[in-house]
Amino acid sequence: MDFSELLVKRRSIRNFEDKPVPLEVIQDIINDSIKAPNAGNMQLWRFVIVNDKEWMKKISDACKQSILKGIEDNPDSGFKIYETQMKNPDFNVFYNAPALVYVVGSPKAPTLSVDTGLLAAYFMLSATTRGLGTVFVAQGAELKDPKMLETLGIPENSKIYAPIALGYPVSIPAMVARKEPKILKIVP
Repeated sequence: MDFSELLVKRRSIRNFEDKPVPLEVIQDIINDSIKAPNAGNMQLWRFVIVNDKEWMKKISDACKQSILKGIEDNPDSGFKIYETQMKNPDFNVFYNAPALVYVVGSPKAPTLSVDTGLLAAYFMLSATTRGLGTVFVAQGAELKDPKMLETLGIPENSKIYAPIALGYPVSIPAMVARKEPKILKIVP
């Protein structure tokens, strides 16, 4: 598949087959993703692989509770639009995917949010070339439970930058039409 086709096939998947993703495949995707550009080639990202649906359900439930608490504390929260979903005990923030990769790092690293964003794009493109689907799940970054973070090996001084659910897609949705780019100015 050429690059343009790859870009069209890389969609956010929210319906996954009940089929595990081999650990070696996840590691190969991570090895592709670390080729992403990053400030000073410091490579400050770290990874947590969750390859167990029961654990992912526990993490999902903890994220939902954290989001609901955040909405309670701040009714103007951006997550307010998801409140009904978060209250649904059957809703899984990872869409019942068989695997999850957390990209984490220190919030003190000034460019890590951009670096991990680039890495996440490489990750998702690499997964697509292997017939896998991904979805970047912002709600998955709302894991605040200290015990769970410790169990997952996420250091206290770290932040979850990119929660990426991964699995075999049941189907790949068509790409939503894109608007024409708005070029503000072309400087000769």
